[in-house]
Amino acid sequence: MGIKEQIRGFIDKIFNPPITFLDMAIEKLHAVGQITAQGLNVGKYLAIFGDMPNAWQLVISSALMSVVILGSLLIFRSVMRLYYSLKEGVKWW
Repeated sequence: MGIKEQIRGFIDKIFNPPITFLDMAIEKLHAVGQITAQGLNVGKYLAIFGDMPNAWQLVISSALMSVVILGSLLIFRSVMRLYYSLKEGVKWW
């Protein structure tokens, strides 16, 4: 066993755990991608509101849409605050 094989074995011992962890993460991400490719049927979860009159269904759908819009605006505001703080930090760095 030459020095080259010993060095290669030593390097493999060091990098084998992170490589196996990354391989496992890739496999899990592929599995998640297969599950989400099927889609989500929201109608199953909102079927309980189907017995209500049409006006109340519109109220509930409007409330859900406003929650989604407000949530996306909050996320956008947080991202912009982070961007501006990073910009200020780089400016004085």
